[in-house]
Formats: sequence, structure tokens, C-alpha cells
Amino acid sequence: MSITSLYTEDNMNQKPPAAASLTARPDSDAADPDQHKELVRAARASMIGTTVEWYDFFVYASAAGLVFGDIYFGQLGSSAAVLAALATIGVSFLARPLGGIIAGHLGDRWGRKAMLVVTLLLMGVSTVGVGLLPTYATIGIAAPVLLVVLRFLQGISAGGEWGGAALMAVEHAPPGRRGYYGSAPQLGTPLGLLLATLVFLTVSSLTTDQQFQSWGWRIPFLLSAVLIVIGFYVRSKVNESPVFSDLKARRQDQRAPLSVLFRDYRKELLIGIGLFIACNLNGYILIGFLNSYGTKTLGLTSSTMLLIGSIGAVGWGLSTVLAARWSDRVGRRRTYIVGAIALGAWTFPFFLLLDTANPALMLVAVCGLTVGLGITYGPQAAAYAEMFPAAIRYSGASLAYAIGAILGGGFAPLIAAWLVATTGSSLAVSAYMFISCLLTLAAAVAMRERSAADNDAFVRGYIDN
Repeated sequence: MSITSLYTEDNMNQKPPAAASLTARPDSDAADPDQHKELVRAARASMIGTTVEWYDFFVYASAAGLVFGDIYFGQLGSSAAVLAALATIGVSFLARPLGGIIAGHLGDRWGRKAMLVVTLLLMGVSTVGVGLLPTYATIGIAAPVLLVVLRFLQGISAGGEWGGAALMAVEHAPPGRRGYYGSAPQLGTPLGLLLATLVFLTVSSLTTDQQFQSWGWRIPFLLSAVLIVIGFYVRSKVNESPVFSDLKARRQDQRAPLSVLFRDYRKELLIGIGLFIACNLNGYILIGFLNSYGTKTLGLTSSTMLLIGSIGAVGWGLSTVLAARWSDRVGRRRTYIVGAIALGAWTFPFFLLLDTANPALMLVAVCGLTVGLGITYGPQAAAYAEMFPAAIRYSGASLAYAIGAILGGGFAPLIAAWLVATTGSSLAVSAYMFISCLLTLAAAVAMRERSAADNDAFVRGYIDN
């Protein structure tokens, strides 16, 4: 079964619900074939678009760990060059709140669909720009400066893209299935990681080390142009979110969503930030630090590390979908609590197994980590949609996601590299990962969970709290 065939359930009735429908069985979807097709289109567009976004994002993270230290920061010396290259990963996270603010404001005013197209194009232009960027040896200091600028633009795009994709999937979904359909944009992360890793693995296998360092690394970046065209086409075919369309029809869209968010929903914003910290931090240890650690510290080949990362991405995707479906049955709060505990419990075994430098045990380490990652990532889209009222939902979800990304994964690869260099032990990184899990656990405990009927009315915009 293909990944896109996961999202083929019947669609919800998009008309304003009667009181009786709010207490209908959670899995009682409408049988209207047009609504069914629109639901499938929305889920697939969310997934394909975020896959393209995260492919671009992960291509950069892989190149930063494998190549950028030498060709853009080599003048700093070996260790400093690696740290500088990893630091550029974090630059994009500083830009994410700005992207979240801009896209959130416009998305709450003008709609989800328009911002999805704009953010996708911005990511594509930035990524292709990196693939065309000359090295330090060619244009000197301008090369790393331009690299940072392009990475900043990627961050603005990523900060605004996820919120729109998540809301398009969740707001199209039927009651009781929002976790499941909300996992569509979440799958973009492991799928983007898998696609980026496989492309890097293929290119590195078909080129010599010298060729890869010279020009081979550019190919994954330039291939982004093809993916952007595909993503743009798919997203252009999706209708606007029915929840947002209904708000506009009832003239209940919010003129100043950010002011309302900061005035009335500060607690929800803080909880949303906390829910993402552990997943993002641990995820970026896997994404942005593992390749560098495996090749430069443990002495394995880049092909081996990329293969381990590819298999881990598959595990991450499967656990994401399963956890999202489970959250529809047991609730988002309980799912997050279980996920935070599972993720925290694996942080020390993770590096103990990695440090054996045995590929089989390293694979166990990575797959074990992806279980906790999936449990804390699968329900996120639905949880954020159920946390903020419809009129300010894009702003709330985007800003919580962006700030959580800064506090979590923003500089996680850089901090992890610094901890290993300073302490001489990878267990310091495990402790760092474990602390993030405690923060997410605290946010999950503080999280509010409504009844199914109240939650459905809230998500559709018929009640504010």
C-alpha cells in the first residue's frame, strides 16, 4: 500500500453541524463522494507539500554535517568548521517565529491555501539557491554570508508552512478522525528525511569523495526544483479549509489574531510550545547530528550513516501514523504523556548503542528513538487545532510550532557537538535529550482535554473555549 493511500476514508459533512451531529459516533463520516474526494485531496496535499518542504530542509542538514564545514568554513580549522556548519542549521530556527507570525496573521485573515503555496515556493527558491552557491574558495567571505541568508529564508518558509498544512488536513477531517488525518502533514517529516537521505546516499555512492565534495552535493539541492513543481500543482487543486470558509461566511474571522492570541491564549501557547520541544530536539539529534557524529567521531562511512537514517525514517513514519490513530481513541493528552516517557526512557540507551559503532546496534538505537518521536509527533496537528479557536488557529499553531522548534531543535546539533567536545562523553547529550522530555511531559500533564462533542464544536469554530 502506498503512503498516500492511507488517507482514503470518507469525508465529514462540511455544513455547520446540528447539535445532534456533535454527539455522533466518532467514526461516523459522511458518505458524500465529493466531500470524500476533497478530504483525500487535502490530506495528500498536506503530506506531499510538507514532504517537499522537509526534503529541502533535511538536504541542508545532511550537507551541513557532511560537506559545508569544509567548503564554506574550512578556513576556521577542522573542529571549528564543523561547529560553524552545524550552527547554520540553527539560523533557520531563529527565522521560524517571523515566518509563523507573518503566515499565521495572513492565514487567519486570507485563508490557509494561499499561504501554503507561498511558503512552498519560498522554500524551493532558497534551496535551489544553496545548490547554485559558489564556495569560499571561489568568492571568499560572501559564500558563508549568502549561505546564512538562504538558510534564514528557509526558516521563514518552514515557520509558516507547517501550520497551514496541519490545519488544512485537520479542518477537513471528520469528528473523531482528526488525529489520523492530521498525521498527513506529520508524515512529511520522515518522508522528507527518507527522500533526502536516499538522494544523498545515491549521489554519494555514484561519485568519488572528491567529486561529491566538489559538485555531487549540489544535485540534491537542484532536484528540489522538480519537487516544488509537483507540490505546487497538488496544492493548487485543494479547496480552502471548510472551517475557515465558514468563518468568513459568518464574518467571524479575526482582524488582529496575534493580539487575541497573546491576550487570551497565553497558557495554550506555552503548552503548545512545550509539547513540541522533546520531539523537535530529539528529532534534530537524529537528523542534524547523527551523520556528523557517526562519520567524524565513530569513523563510519557516510553511506552507512545515511542508510541507518533511511531505515529510521521509515520507523518514524509508521509510529507517527499509529500514534495519531491511537490519539483519536485515547486522547491527545494521554498520547503525549506516553510519548514523552517513552522518548525520555530511550535517551541513554540511544547513545550507549550508538557508541558501539556496530551498524546493527546503531540501527536498534535509531529505530528505538523513532518510536518515541512518532508518539509525540503523530497527534501534534490535531492537538494544536484543538488548542486554539478557529479565528486565531493559524497564528497559534504556527507560533507554538516555531518557538518550540527554537527551544527544541534549533541549535540541538551544535549543542550536542559542543557537549561531546567539552565532556568527552556522548552521555552528556543523552542528559540534554532527557531534560527536553521532562519539559514536554510537564506540558502534556498541563494540557486540557475536552469532551468529544465540545471539542468538535470548538474545532469548527462554533464555540470559543
